[in-house]
Amino acid sequence: MDAPELDRRLIFLLNVAQRRVQRFVATQAPKGVTATQAGLLFVLGRRDGVLLGEAGAALDLGMPGISGLVERTVEAGLIEKRADPEDGRAWRLWLTASGRRALSRAKAGAAELNTRLMEGFTDAEIDIVARWLASVQRKFPKGENE
Repeated sequence: MDAPELDRRLIFLLNVAQRRVQRFVATQAPKGVTATQAGLLFVLGRRDGVLLGEAGAALDLGMPGISGLVERTVEAGLIEKRADPEDGRAWRLWLTASGRRALSRAKAGAAELNTRLMEGFTDAEIDIVARWLASVQRKFPKGENE
């Protein structure tokens, strides 16, 4: 018996996968924390006190996007925004105690999601998927058609 032919409609498959993962993430995010806010918490979890622009770059957001995200996350009590002591025009972002607790819950959820996403695939297969997804970012760099 022949193996079923794989669906190679990559744009369609990528879009459907992205929507389904986003819906799942939205239902699993720590209470009161959006998936995008959790992404910002992950950035600050790696390096607290990051510059606002650096956080935007890490999340692939422009200044309007990161500014709005930061304001909403400050209002939620998850981060603090402080003027950079060396450049009064720049802002640095810091986790609050509440943000650290939310980050811990988000990390647990992300680990569970990654385990589920990789289920049924070998490490070599996951390496290929990761390489392909990274290549999409290189082939379509941010700002190319904005």
